[in-house]
Amino acid sequence: MSRNEFDLSELDDFTVQLLDLAQRQTPRETRKFLQSEGTKLRRYTASIARKEVKKRTGNYIKGIKRGKVYLYQGDTLSIRVYNSSPHAHLIEDGHRQVTKSGKVVGFVRGHRVFQKAHKGYEDKFFSACEDFVDELLDKGLK
Repeated sequence: MSRNEFDLSELDDFTVQLLDLAQRQTPRETRKFLQSEGTKLRRYTASIARKEVKKRTGNYIKGIKRGKVYLYQGDTLSIRVYNSSPHAHLIEDGHRQVTKSGKVVGFVRGHRVFQKAHKGYEDKFFSACEDFVDELLDKGLK
């Protein structure tokens, strides 16, 4: 290995071990952190929905909800934000515009609110995770 190359695999292993230790020793704090971040993402998604979706009839914005913390694929804690409204997929993905007689007259494009919220909140979430890990290190993982 030359002087200009760095082997960061040990650092990656340390990060994985640290997160595993945080999940085993402080599961309540980890769950609380994920719930608060899920709530922040829900608020952020609703604000984007208010900007993007101009039609105010219906319950699209009221249907944006935060789920519970769960184990994703058996080993990773996760939380999700979703929309429980029955017409949410039409606003999100788009739909055909049909007259009362059944004739297709056009296509309404989807607003992709959740995709935009995911992209916009990603950096904020990573910085919050770094702060959470720093806070755990400061406490000493006791």
